[in-house]
Amino acid sequence: MNIWLISIPLISGFIGWITNLMAIRMLFHPRQPIVILGYSIQGIFPKRQQHFAQKLGKLVSEELLSFSEIEQKIVDPENLKKLMPVVESHVDHFLRVKLPDVFPVIAMFIGDKTISQMKTHLMNELESLFPVIMQRYMSNLQSELDLERIVVQKVSGFSSDKLEEILMSIMSKEFRFVEILGGVLGFLIGLLQVGITLWVK
Repeated sequence: MNIWLISIPLISGFIGWITNLMAIRMLFHPRQPIVILGYSIQGIFPKRQQHFAQKLGKLVSEELLSFSEIEQKIVDPENLKKLMPVVESHVDHFLRVKLPDVFPVIAMFIGDKTISQMKTHLMNELESLFPVIMQRYMSNLQSELDLERIVVQKVSGFSSDKLEEILMSIMSKEFRFVEILGGVLGFLIGLLQVGITLWVK
């Protein structure tokens, strides 16, 4: 068999691999625009970083970390109940230890039964008050904390090196697979070319 026919799959595989490798590298390089024959060439991510940051900010604020979902979790009665033992312990400590220090005369006329009754009423009041407080807190926090703006500023401020490092750490295996797949497909196309050539002859 002609050595050129044997080399066709190898060359095709190499071309497929190097093409995909260059395509992946061009996601991040060149960092700055380079003008060639009147055309500006720049890596996709450096060129679209601001757009990427805006899309990511909107995604995080609307889908991944919405204030409404956080608020639902915080004001959920079941979650608030988990906090009540800590609050009750603090109230009990205040009535039995701190109150006599602050108001010693009043403490002289308060016994265990009165303390228990006061604690019960206070706990009932706090249990109904906590959801209102947390809802008010979340409303104030949402108006002061613009998640979308924070994410956009953070991502926009990333250096190109940092952005490449983050994406490569997440998708390095996938990028490697794409490179290898390009080589394999190129090799198979080369074999097909050889087969067609031999069949025509």
